[in-house]
Amino acid sequence: MKLPDFIHVINFGRRTALNAFFVLIPLYLLSIGFNGWQIGAVTSLFAFAPLAFSFPVGWINDRFSIKGVIRGSLALQGVLFLLLSQVRGFLPLAAIFLLLGLSNNGLDVSTNNYFYKNGAEENPNRKYSRLVFWSNLGTAVGPLLGGALIAVSSFEVMFAVFAGFLALLQVFVGPLRQGRFVTVPIKAYGRNLLRKNTILFSTMIFVIGLHWGVEGTVYSPFLKNNLGLTTMELSLYASLSLLALAFSALFIGRIPFDLRLNKRLFTVSMALSGAGLALMVIPVLPVSFVFRIMHETGDGILGALVVLFISRLFEKDSIGGSSALLLAVMTTGQMAGALIFSSMGFRYGLIYPFIAAGTLLTLNAGFARFCFRRAEY
Repeated sequence: MKLPDFIHVINFGRRTALNAFFVLIPLYLLSIGFNGWQIGAVTSLFAFAPLAFSFPVGWINDRFSIKGVIRGSLALQGVLFLLLSQVRGFLPLAAIFLLLGLSNNGLDVSTNNYFYKNGAEENPNRKYSRLVFWSNLGTAVGPLLGGALIAVSSFEVMFAVFAGFLALLQVFVGPLRQGRFVTVPIKAYGRNLLRKNTILFSTMIFVIGLHWGVEGTVYSPFLKNNLGLTTMELSLYASLSLLALAFSALFIGRIPFDLRLNKRLFTVSMALSGAGLALMVIPVLPVSFVFRIMHETGDGILGALVVLFISRLFEKDSIGGSSALLLAVMTTGQMAGALIFSSMGFRYGLIYPFIAAGTLLTLNAGFARFCFRRAEY
């Protein structure tokens, strides 16, 4: 295996563990007596961590280390998964979710920066589609493995198994490239963030982040209550549809880089994602599943193009902290979405968050077209 491939192993593995947690955790919280507000609160804390830590992590990636942050974040996440198997109170779980957000943010920022800083690629579409493919493949496999573990044991066993899995990933951290690190003035990050093209792009990805709040709060309860699926069945629904997320990202890598075409694909994929999210609430399982695949297909293409456009916004020396600030913008959207959509869903009906978030994504496609006309990328 070539050295760059080890980052794909880490990315796949940690995403497998995380998404088993992310999709299934609302069911666990409901089973131990949490209400809709409490679920929204703890999941928003998971999203809150990047607001405080994204930039420091990115700055460390620019100045000191990427490997060290990846190693430490994997270790912390494994310990927290073990604690999840033992802790049930609201306040302790809130603290665990905050620290899980910190460790996941460290992995998100550092994995992306490893790609941004290492090597050139004659076709950027190919380079970043591989990054997103392995991440999304882990996202697809996670709920299936998690659902299978719960079906034969319990949530507590699932948490413990994934804690061990995260510990095994440490083997693959050592061979990663060290990279080149430089001192970047803090004001350089401010200039990067305040450029017109960055501000417009930040607004677009904030709206994308909003719909993540639906996925982490009302998605699995919707599948269980509105579609009547068991835990194993809803895990299959989520995992099989998420394969479209992975392979649609890989599709981007087969297209030669063309900035004009990428802009069009960005806009179309966002509209596709929004329409699929809104229409998956149709209470007929095969129809709902088809629209869910539509949503994931749009999200997969969109995810690959988001990291590609971020790579074009900043210089390599400062991209660590600058890209981390954009990740904080997306997770701000996730935090807001978790609070808004969980309260909406558990109070008025579980279909409404999907319709609202899908509509926002579709409208955001029009805004994306406006942004690409007003600024260079």
